[in-house]
Amino acid sequence: MENPLLGQDPLPRFVEIRPEHVEPAVREVLTRNRVRIGELAQLEDPTFATLVEPLEELHHGVSRTWSPVSHLNAVLNSEALRESYNACLPLLSAYHTDLSQSEPLFRAYRAIAEREAGSLGPEQREVIAHAVRDFRLAGVGLPAERKARFKTLMLELSQLQAKFEENVLDATNGWTRHVTDAGELHGLNDMLVEQAAERARQRGVPGWVLALDQPTYVAVSTDAQSPQLRRDFYQAWLTRASDQGANAGRWDNSAVMEEILRHRHEAARLLEFGNFAEYALATRMARSVAEVLQFLRELTAAARGAALAEFDELEAFAGRTLAPWDVGFYAERLQRERYSVSQEELRPYFPLPRVLAGLFAVAERLFAVRLRERSGAAVWHPDVRFFEIESSAGALLGSFYLDAYARPNKRSGAWMDECVGRKRLATGSALPVAYLVTNFLPPGSDRPALLTHDDVVTLFHEFGHGLHHLLTRVDYPSVAGINGVAWDAVELPSQFLENYAWHPEVLRQISGHFASGAPLPAEMQSRLIATRSFHAGLAMVRQLEFALFDFRIHTEYSPERGGRILEILREVRAEVAVVPVPEWNRFPHSFGHIFAGGYAAGYYSYKWAEVLAADAFAAFEETGVFDNATARRFLDAILSRGGSRDPLEAFVEFRGRRPDVRALLKQHGIRPDGLAA
Repeated sequence: MENPLLGQDPLPRFVEIRPEHVEPAVREVLTRNRVRIGELAQLEDPTFATLVEPLEELHHGVSRTWSPVSHLNAVLNSEALRESYNACLPLLSAYHTDLSQSEPLFRAYRAIAEREAGSLGPEQREVIAHAVRDFRLAGVGLPAERKARFKTLMLELSQLQAKFEENVLDATNGWTRHVTDAGELHGLNDMLVEQAAERARQRGVPGWVLALDQPTYVAVSTDAQSPQLRRDFYQAWLTRASDQGANAGRWDNSAVMEEILRHRHEAARLLEFGNFAEYALATRMARSVAEVLQFLRELTAAARGAALAEFDELEAFAGRTLAPWDVGFYAERLQRERYSVSQEELRPYFPLPRVLAGLFAVAERLFAVRLRERSGAAVWHPDVRFFEIESSAGALLGSFYLDAYARPNKRSGAWMDECVGRKRLATGSALPVAYLVTNFLPPGSDRPALLTHDDVVTLFHEFGHGLHHLLTRVDYPSVAGINGVAWDAVELPSQFLENYAWHPEVLRQISGHFASGAPLPAEMQSRLIATRSFHAGLAMVRQLEFALFDFRIHTEYSPERGGRILEILREVRAEVAVVPVPEWNRFPHSFGHIFAGGYAAGYYSYKWAEVLAADAFAAFEETGVFDNATARRFLDAILSRGGSRDPLEAFVEFRGRRPDVRALLKQHGIRPDGLAA
């Protein structure tokens, strides 16, 4: 039987992919690649065309096979798929480490760089520079014993990180709240209550069953009038996969986290880095641990005064000392009183079809493209939609899937990932394809999916990542789109596009009451825009807390003392946090960004890139937010260049100078002296 993961189709054949296809396909691709790599390593006089391009093709092929598997594991998780996925992690880890530790290939890349220095183009030089750097970071120059140890560490790390994510998913799916008293549901929106009633019917129990998906957790936190319901959800969410809470110890990530930190530290030390943070910065825009810590603490100094004032005001408004599960609720009440607008009141005005049409119109106007939905593409779930993006002349540039709604066995959060990377090589071409994934409340029988404005911002954010991937003009997969981009610059396009979700002209375009079509009233729109800086200090110190915690545990780890995860978190909170949390709070145990994703020693990237994004958008504000010349410069200097250009050089090319943090503080209404503007 033909394996759908081994076909040459332009798009994955999702309808046909089964768990039993996964391991055979991966083994076949890796075996075939190893044979070809062995041949390439023996070339007498390798050139960019005879060695580098064939290796780029091989990388592209592995990604084409693995991407749909990794994606399905995140959005349609099952025991069988999980087993197949996990069986392949050591195979892939060993393959990538062997490749990166190949001394013949390392020597060949360096020889090509020297021999063809005058004839290589800028993209080609960057491909080689990235590869040489990555060879060194994989331990190509280590003695055999240390090289083997590094390989083992990478293999075990891939398994540990997958286990961390599985524990979080299982813990999230493993908790529900059964409600029999309708009074406990007061304040929650009708869509969520309908969903809970249907879940109860399916389970054959009376009343309502609330799940721990992200939209439900957020809605309960901000809208549920029942303090007990808010507390129960807070405790369930903040003790997931830990030694605390209702399922204490069942999916506990405590030991997994320690092992992840131990493995990362040992790998960094093998390569003569002082700690994992130093190792991670070797591929980042920031140049040193000291620079990152200084950046985070400067932002803390600017934001903490405003955050303290905001929290004092909130407690005065509530008339009592607030527990952490009360903060979202009273913040929403205060925001309603001050601006007469709430997320739930806005929801009817942001039906997903209208928001998508407006979002696409923004991209079309800025970057001279056209977006249209295409039917007939194979998808993994009936809710998934498929879109194509074309140039103004009608040439196809790329395509993307949109998986918008929360459901069981789907990872929480929102993200964009690569389905297919762009390439244009002698062996063939491919256009970029992306996955855009969110977890919005699904539509009802008589209405479309309705978004909060927070949801709208999330959608703009992920679509910004998508444009970065889809509008690349780079021919080589390793530096095309989001590939090869410094991790602390990769959020620039996404955070840049968020600004348009707040712009008056765009708000008029993306809003319209789902029943009547009536536009968002001008007064309500003005009040919504005014909320952008509401509790900006509290929001910023929360992100700075996460970033400092992440950076410190990776900087300060020692084998003798271990990770000191909760100890360092307490110290960071004492330095940065404003809202007190209970001792049983176990936020790190579900912090997938750093323990399962690519943000290890890199969560600061969100704030780092936010500075870039705010300053970039300021250039548009100076000339007009839809100014064609400014948009063309942004596309040419940043969006289209992928990882083929140093990010600071690219920013300076666009902005004419280095980035300025004041643009971000101004955007959030925070003065550099730390007071609210």
